[in-house]
Amino acid sequence: MTVVEDLRQEWRSRLKTDSPDQPSVAQESILNWLLGEDPDRFNELSPEQLAIAQQAIDYRYRILQQRYLGAHPEQAYRKLIQRLGSLFLIRSKIRTWVALSRDRHRSVMDVLQEVIQELIQNDRYMRQQMLWIGQCATNPRLRNALMLASIEEYCLRPIRNQPLLVYRFVNYLRRSQRGGMTQVPAGDLVRLVSEEITPDDADNPVSLLDSEAISQHQDNQAWEEQQMLRSAVSQEFATYLEEQVDPVAARWLHLHLQGRSQEAIAKDLNLPIKQVYRLREKISYHAIRVFALKKHPDLVTTWLGTSLQEHSLGLTPDQWQQFWHSLTLDQQQLLNALKAGKTVEAIAQDLDQKTNQIMGEWIKLYLAAQALRSAS
Repeated sequence: MTVVEDLRQEWRSRLKTDSPDQPSVAQESILNWLLGEDPDRFNELSPEQLAIAQQAIDYRYRILQQRYLGAHPEQAYRKLIQRLGSLFLIRSKIRTWVALSRDRHRSVMDVLQEVIQELIQNDRYMRQQMLWIGQCATNPRLRNALMLASIEEYCLRPIRNQPLLVYRFVNYLRRSQRGGMTQVPAGDLVRLVSEEITPDDADNPVSLLDSEAISQHQDNQAWEEQQMLRSAVSQEFATYLEEQVDPVAARWLHLHLQGRSQEAIAKDLNLPIKQVYRLREKISYHAIRVFALKKHPDLVTTWLGTSLQEHSLGLTPDQWQQFWHSLTLDQQQLLNALKAGKTVEAIAQDLDQKTNQIMGEWIKLYLAAQALRSAS
């Protein structure tokens, strides 16, 4: 049996269990939507890539099931707007733009709906998704649910540690503030001297390159790299838990990454719910204080975008200044040494201290920075 056949059998069984009220035709439509236009591609993936693809399928399915499947179209659309409008970055950027624009009466939701509408009309990926959904399902309500789930999943894809919707909002602002030129007449011979030209009657240069296509290619690459890092982190952490903590802890992590509740995990592991909560706390301790900062710090901080050298611990410039001024002189010297690439052992030797002391101070600083980041 091929990988695709295994996936079809697995998801067909899961749909029957999770959505018994849905007719078999609707279940088959959802299955086709989950696997995509070219399901045979799964047969060519490596085990690591297949694991990432299965996580992506499960993520899309949970979005559909939790918010849109079976909901009235108007109610489902409100859920989409509320979900995307709850993103702090999007709310803050839109509010700032509205405050500085002439249309100060407009609400965040009004602008967000315009961005989503433009995304549906102009984004190449979303147009392909609409065509594919039209082939998958004939029921209008199911088509609507699949479409809204696709929009949410696409908008929330992490690109350079921010949701893709943030970049689409920036593109929306650029197009709404000044026109651009992305196509050249096919019948004319054009000699491209520069990527920009300045018309005689305007001071602002106009780009001749399709920046939207370039941005989309970069976004896709960044998303794939992010998923590969996530898969590597989860696999390394599962191995660490199994070898250093408890095999049950590795099983808990596997179920937790599937989005299962603590009650469902307790049932699957055949453990009392209190023991599962204690296990979660134990795993959380090892994840932050041991695995992330001692065993594989480079891997984890690169994935989270919280490395000291490249991301300033994930803090914005203002947050970094606030954090820096709150440190003692010794703590600032420690961060400067780490940022310069020195190892904890070398720093301990320079300061005539024990390695555990330096590591403990570094963990303290890292957690303080993440607390500031979360609070903001």
